[in-house]
Amino acid sequence: MAFRRDSRPHPDQVEVILGPRATFSGHLRCDGSIRLDGTVEGGLIETPANVLITEGARVKVDIKARAVSIAGAYNGTITAERVELLAGGRLWGTVNVRTFLLDEGAYFQGQLLMQDAAPAEPLLAPRPAEGERIPVSAAEQTAP
Repeated sequence: MAFRRDSRPHPDQVEVILGPRATFSGHLRCDGSIRLDGTVEGGLIETPANVLITEGARVKVDIKARAVSIAGAYNGTITAERVELLAGGRLWGTVNVRTFLLDEGAYFQGQLLMQDAAPAEPLLAPRPAEGERIPVSAAEQTAP
């Protein structure tokens, strides 16, 4: 599936909802999506699906998921295929991701590490083929 600004990951079944008056601390594993409306105070969240951090949520935990959407406050390390920092969302921390969407009105302070985004040495000129002569003067460059 190609991700674009106008497309979102397919929603799947939300299996865990942390309500707005709930607080959680610890390790949470789930096969479905996770919606966080309350406070998470440490630990790890792991899912092969999506994590949704809503407007009122306050989350300080590491997350490993397919996609993470942030509309509330988040502090930690995210490892995901896609991260969306939505308008009004605030993110402090490290993001390891393939696709990153930053809406206008969102706040991000930290480190963004794009995976598989560029070659290891993008500013180096390509090496000539073995045995190929490299011209060193202007006359050699124009000669046939």
